[in-house]
Amino acid sequence: MSEAKSNETLVSFRGVQKSYDGESLIVKDLNLDIRKGEFLTLLGPSGSGKTTSLMMLAGFETPTAGEIQLAGRSINNVPPHKRDIGMVFQNYALFPHMTVAENLAFPLSVRNLSKTDISERVRRVLGMVQLDAFAKRYPGQLSGGQQQRVALARALVFEPQLVLMDEPLGALDKQLREHMQMEIKHIHQRLGVTVVYVTHDQGEALTMSDRVAVFHQGEIQQIADPRTLYEEPCNTFVANFIGENNRINGTLLASDGERCQVQLARGERVEALAVNVGQAGEPVTLSIRPERVRLNGHSERCANRFSGRVAEFIYLGDHVRVRLEVCGKSDFFVKQPIAELDPTLAVGDVVPLGWAVEHARALDPLAVAH
Repeated sequence: MSEAKSNETLVSFRGVQKSYDGESLIVKDLNLDIRKGEFLTLLGPSGSGKTTSLMMLAGFETPTAGEIQLAGRSINNVPPHKRDIGMVFQNYALFPHMTVAENLAFPLSVRNLSKTDISERVRRVLGMVQLDAFAKRYPGQLSGGQQQRVALARALVFEPQLVLMDEPLGALDKQLREHMQMEIKHIHQRLGVTVVYVTHDQGEALTMSDRVAVFHQGEIQQIADPRTLYEEPCNTFVANFIGENNRINGTLLASDGERCQVQLARGERVEALAVNVGQAGEPVTLSIRPERVRLNGHSERCANRFSGRVAEFIYLGDHVRVRLEVCGKSDFFVKQPIAELDPTLAVGDVVPLGWAVEHARALDPLAVAH
């Protein structure tokens, strides 16, 4: 399955743009290949263009420019019901007057499948979403999580080559949502169907996806697997949007291949990876993840060492976030697993801290991203 995932392209966006008023572009110049069998998430804040891109793929919106191809042919003029695409929305969109089984049979009967074929497929897909016992119930008699499972089953029952999901878990509570994330991920792994998923929840995107495309202002900022996106953001917007991030403004002193020297506002110098920097003398933003900062004795081997004053402890069960004043910043965070936290550490203490060069990334100055 991983072979098919890596090579064959199922969906291709070529120079796709979308404008509603003829002036401002909601989607700017989208070039994106979606691989057969992959789980791709479009992630970004509201208004970033991710849902519009999904709706163009579904056929509910028409591109202002460019072309969308599905399995090698242009679908710009193909109506939604002829695209062989399953859809799951946040509001379920089930027929209230039909039972669960009838809801699932509907997409099959409009495709003129035989009665035996229909009941066999409905039975199979009910088993897949663990709702065998609910076939004769109506949507109104189900919980939100059960309704969402029926919506998922209905999108899968006619065995489409592509399933699109738009914030499908947004209405569920945290625990159920996390459970459903794993359900959907496991169903995807079993079926090998291609999934394009839209969310503004970065945790959801990291948990479920093979690759994530981060949208901002109508453009993809970075597309990569979850680990790369988190560990190797290519610009300040991605670094801030995915996970937690300490940002320190500075000036580029010099860059030498992969590494660079940055001077901070109060004269401190930091060595960092030169990821997205201009010329010497230009502003840069340093990005350091809170879990990569070492405190006290653990910081001795670090190339970049400073001292910080402990300002606050935020207890989160399995770990503690320690807010420190470092390099003139009052909101520098360090994330410590409970087991590693020094119990004698107190507010007001001044402690040595540091981080390795490979965990500090020199990126574009913050003004570029809001």
